[in-house]
Amino acid sequence: MERLTAIIQHKRFREILFRLEECEREREYCCHGIEHLLAVARTAYALSLERGACVDKDLLYAAALLHDIGRLAQYNDGTPHEQAGVPLAREILQDTAFSEEERDCILESVRCHRARRFGGSSVPDLIFEADKRSRPCFLCKKTDSCKWPDERKNYIVTI
Repeated sequence: MERLTAIIQHKRFREILFRLEECEREREYCCHGIEHLLAVARTAYALSLERGACVDKDLLYAAALLHDIGRLAQYNDGTPHEQAGVPLAREILQDTAFSEEERDCILESVRCHRARRFGGSSVPDLIFEADKRSRPCFLCKKTDSCKWPDERKNYIVTI
Protein backbone atom coordinates (compact mmCIF):
# COMPACT_ATOMS: atom_id res chain seq x y z
CA MET A 1 0.00 0.00 0.00
CA GLU A 2 2.92 2.31 0.67
CA ARG A 3 3.97 2.12 -2.98
CA LEU A 4 0.49 3.14 -4.14
CA THR A 5 0.41 6.00 -1.66
CA ALA A 6 3.65 7.25 -3.21
CA ILE A 7 1.85 7.45 -6.57
CA ILE A 8 -1.35 9.04 -5.27
CA GLN A 9 0.56 11.63 -3.27
CA HIS A 10 3.12 12.33 -5.98
CA LYS A 11 3.08 16.01 -6.90
CA ARG A 12 3.23 15.36 -10.66
CA PHE A 13 0.45 12.71 -10.53
CA ARG A 14 -1.86 15.03 -8.60
CA GLU A 15 -1.08 18.01 -10.83
CA ILE A 16 -1.88 16.05 -13.99
CA LEU A 17 -5.01 14.49 -12.49
CA PHE A 18 -6.38 17.87 -11.36
CA ARG A 19 -5.62 19.51 -14.72
CA LEU A 20 -7.20 16.57 -16.56
CA GLU A 21 -10.35 16.90 -14.49
CA GLU A 22 -10.47 20.58 -15.45
CA CYS A 23 -10.14 19.67 -19.14
CA GLU A 24 -12.95 17.14 -18.86
CA ARG A 25 -15.32 19.24 -16.75
CA GLU A 26 -17.69 19.76 -19.70
CA ARG A 27 -17.03 16.35 -21.30
CA GLU A 28 -20.27 14.49 -22.04
CA TYR A 29 -18.71 11.05 -22.36
CA CYS A 30 -16.51 8.85 -20.19
CA CYS A 31 -14.02 10.81 -18.11
CA HIS A 32 -10.58 9.76 -16.93
CA GLY A 33 -10.45 10.93 -13.32
CA ILE A 34 -9.74 8.98 -10.18
CA GLU A 35 -13.11 7.21 -10.32
CA HIS A 36 -12.19 5.66 -13.67
CA LEU A 37 -8.67 4.80 -12.56
CA LEU A 38 -9.93 3.02 -9.43
CA ALA A 39 -12.67 1.24 -11.40
CA VAL A 40 -9.99 -0.11 -13.75
CA ALA A 41 -7.85 -1.19 -10.78
CA ARG A 42 -10.72 -3.01 -9.06
CA THR A 43 -11.90 -4.67 -12.26
CA ALA A 44 -8.35 -5.78 -13.15
CA TYR A 45 -7.89 -7.25 -9.68
CA ALA A 46 -11.23 -9.09 -9.86
CA LEU A 47 -10.33 -10.47 -13.30
CA SER A 48 -6.97 -11.66 -11.97
CA LEU A 49 -8.65 -13.48 -9.09
CA GLU A 50 -11.20 -15.09 -11.40
CA ARG A 51 -8.40 -16.35 -13.64
CA GLY A 52 -6.22 -17.56 -10.79
CA ALA A 53 -3.44 -15.23 -11.87
CA CYS A 54 -0.75 -14.67 -9.28
CA VAL A 55 -0.48 -10.93 -9.86
CA ASP A 56 0.63 -8.52 -7.19
CA LYS A 57 -2.30 -6.25 -6.23
CA ASP A 58 -0.04 -3.18 -5.86
CA LEU A 59 1.33 -3.78 -9.35
CA LEU A 60 -2.17 -3.93 -10.86
CA TYR A 61 -3.33 -0.84 -8.98
CA ALA A 62 -0.21 1.11 -9.95
CA ALA A 63 -0.68 0.23 -13.62
CA ALA A 64 -4.36 1.22 -13.43
CA LEU A 65 -3.60 4.52 -11.69
CA LEU A 66 -1.06 5.44 -14.36
CA HIS A 67 -2.59 4.01 -17.54
CA ASP A 68 -4.29 7.28 -18.59
CA ILE A 69 -1.68 9.70 -17.22
CA GLY A 70 -0.91 10.87 -20.78
CA ARG A 71 -4.47 12.10 -21.42
CA LEU A 72 -3.58 15.70 -20.55
CA ALA A 73 -0.89 15.75 -23.25
CA GLN A 74 -3.37 14.29 -25.73
CA TYR A 75 -5.77 17.15 -24.97
CA ASN A 76 -3.00 19.74 -25.15
CA ASP A 77 -1.05 18.67 -28.24
CA GLY A 78 -2.69 15.59 -29.74
CA THR A 79 -0.01 13.10 -28.71
CA PRO A 80 -1.64 9.67 -28.26
CA HIS A 81 -2.04 9.29 -24.51
CA GLU A 82 -0.51 5.82 -24.38
CA GLN A 83 2.69 7.33 -25.83
CA ALA A 84 2.66 10.51 -23.77
CA GLY A 85 1.94 8.50 -20.62
CA VAL A 86 5.11 6.40 -20.61
CA PRO A 87 7.62 9.17 -19.74
CA LEU A 88 5.20 10.67 -17.21
CA ALA A 89 4.62 7.30 -15.54
CA ARG A 90 8.38 6.66 -15.54
CA GLU A 91 8.95 10.00 -13.81
CA ILE A 92 6.37 9.20 -11.11
CA LEU A 93 7.60 5.64 -10.63
CA GLN A 94 11.14 6.86 -9.94
CA ASP A 95 9.87 8.09 -6.59
CA THR A 96 8.34 4.76 -5.57
CA ALA A 97 9.67 1.49 -4.20
CA PHE A 98 8.66 -0.54 -7.27
CA SER A 99 11.53 -2.64 -8.62
CA GLU A 100 12.91 -2.03 -12.10
CA GLU A 101 11.13 -5.15 -13.35
CA GLU A 102 7.83 -3.97 -11.84
CA ARG A 103 8.31 -0.50 -13.35
CA ASP A 104 8.85 -2.07 -16.76
CA CYS A 105 5.61 -4.03 -16.37
CA ILE A 106 3.69 -0.90 -15.36
CA LEU A 107 5.15 1.08 -18.27
CA GLU A 108 4.22 -1.75 -20.66
CA SER A 109 0.66 -1.56 -19.29
CA VAL A 110 0.55 2.20 -19.97
CA ARG A 111 2.04 1.75 -23.44
CA CYS A 112 -0.29 -1.09 -24.49
CA HIS A 113 -3.58 -0.43 -22.74
CA ARG A 114 -5.25 0.37 -26.04
CA ALA A 115 -3.91 -2.60 -28.02
CA ARG A 116 -3.91 -5.90 -26.14
CA ARG A 117 -6.32 -8.81 -25.97
CA PHE A 118 -9.15 -10.07 -23.84
CA GLY A 119 -8.71 -13.13 -21.65
CA GLY A 120 -5.02 -12.80 -20.77
CA SER A 121 -3.59 -12.90 -17.26
CA SER A 122 -0.57 -10.63 -17.57
CA VAL A 123 -0.75 -7.19 -15.97
CA PRO A 124 -0.90 -5.40 -19.37
CA ASP A 125 -3.66 -7.76 -20.56
CA LEU A 126 -5.66 -7.28 -17.37
CA ILE A 127 -5.36 -3.48 -17.55
CA PHE A 128 -6.44 -3.47 -21.20
CA GLU A 129 -9.50 -5.57 -20.49
CA ALA A 130 -10.41 -3.80 -17.26
CA ASP A 131 -10.19 -0.43 -19.00
CA LYS A 132 -12.91 -1.57 -21.39
CA ARG A 133 -15.04 -3.59 -18.96
CA SER A 134 -15.08 -0.93 -16.25
CA ARG A 135 -17.12 1.43 -18.44
CA PRO A 136 -20.89 1.25 -17.76
CA CYS A 137 -22.02 1.91 -21.35
CA PHE A 138 -25.21 0.01 -20.56
CA LEU A 139 -26.27 2.93 -18.30
CA CYS A 140 -24.93 5.83 -20.33
CA LYS A 141 -27.43 8.39 -21.59
CA LYS A 142 -25.02 9.37 -24.38
CA THR A 143 -24.34 5.90 -25.79
CA ASP A 144 -26.18 6.64 -29.04
CA SER A 145 -23.92 9.58 -29.87
CA CYS A 146 -20.68 8.05 -28.50
CA LYS A 147 -17.89 7.69 -31.07
CA TRP A 148 -16.95 4.23 -29.82
CA PRO A 149 -18.17 1.48 -32.15
CA ASP A 150 -20.79 -0.81 -30.61
CA GLU A 151 -18.35 -3.73 -30.41
CA ARG A 152 -16.14 -1.71 -28.04
CA LYS A 153 -18.95 -0.55 -25.76
CA ASN A 154 -19.55 -2.44 -22.55
CA TYR A 155 -23.18 -3.50 -22.43
CA ILE A 156 -22.78 -6.10 -19.69
CA VAL A 157 -22.31 -5.88 -15.95
CA THR A 158 -18.77 -7.01 -15.30
CA ILE A 159 -17.55 -8.45 -12.00
